[in-house]
Amino acid sequence: MKEKKEGGRGVRADIGEDAPDLVEERAQTQQILQTGSVTAAGGKHVIHCLTVIGQIEGHYILPPQNKTTKYEHVIPQLVAIEEDPDIEGLIIVLNTVGGDVEAGLAIAELVAGMRKPTVSLVLGGGHSIGVPLAVSAKRSFIAPSATMTIHPVRMTGLVLGVPQTMSYFDRMQDRIIRFVEENSSITGERFRALMMRTGELVSDVGTVLDGEAAVKEGLIDELGGLSDAVRCLYALIEGEKPAGRRRTRGAGRKKKGAAG
Repeated sequence: MKEKKEGGRGVRADIGEDAPDLVEERAQTQQILQTGSVTAAGGKHVIHCLTVIGQIEGHYILPPQNKTTKYEHVIPQLVAIEEDPDIEGLIIVLNTVGGDVEAGLAIAELVAGMRKPTVSLVLGGGHSIGVPLAVSAKRSFIAPSATMTIHPVRMTGLVLGVPQTMSYFDRMQDRIIRFVEENSSITGERFRALMMRTGELVSDVGTVLDGEAAVKEGLIDELGGLSDAVRCLYALIEGEKPAGRRRTRGAGRKKKGAAG
C-alpha cells in the first residue's frame, strides 16, 4: 500500500497484485491496434500472431477507406520475431484480397526463410498474392469455408502496348509460380493451368478454390481452424512431426521432376 499527495491531502492508493497483468493487457491491446498482431504468452508456448488482412500495400499508399496490411510494418516485425529469444513460433492468419505483388512476395520470402516454426491459417480468403503468403509457412491450414483465387498478374495505371510489357508480365508470373512450387505440393504446370483457366470467373481468367479443393490440389497442407493451427505450431516448436500430409520445401518441383 502506497500513499500519494493529491491537492495537499494524503490519499492512499492500493496497488493490487494484478497490476502487472493489467499493464501487459494494455500493452497487448495497443500492439493489436497499432500493428494488427499480438504476442500470446498465456499458453503452453509463447507465440506471435500476425494478421494479413485487406489489401497488401506496397510502394503506393492506398485510399484511407481501404483495409490494408503495410509491408513496411510487417517486415520489421518478422525480423524482430526471428531475433526475439522469447518468441518460440509464428502463426499467420490471412484474410486478404491480394495487393502489391512485390510487397507480398517480399513478405512471403521472409516467412519462408525463418528458422522458427511457422504456421499459416487462411480464413475467409487468401486471394491473388495471398496465395504465396499462405504457402510460405512451414505448415499451412485453410478453413473449409475459405477460398483462394488464382489468376494472372495484373497492372493498374499506364501500360505500354509493346512486347516488352508482356515479357515483364511473364517474368513476374514465373517468380510467383516458382515460389508457390517450391513451398507447396503443387507443380508449376498445374498452378499455371489454374491461373490461366477460362470459363470459371465471369469477367476474368483464373480459378477459385475452396478449402477442400486447395488441399486436394496440394496448395495447402490441411483443412482446419485455429485450434488445429495452434496445435500444429506447438508440435513444431517441440520438434514433433505434425499429423497429416507431410510437405517439404520444393515438393511441387520434385513432383515435376518425377513425372518427367
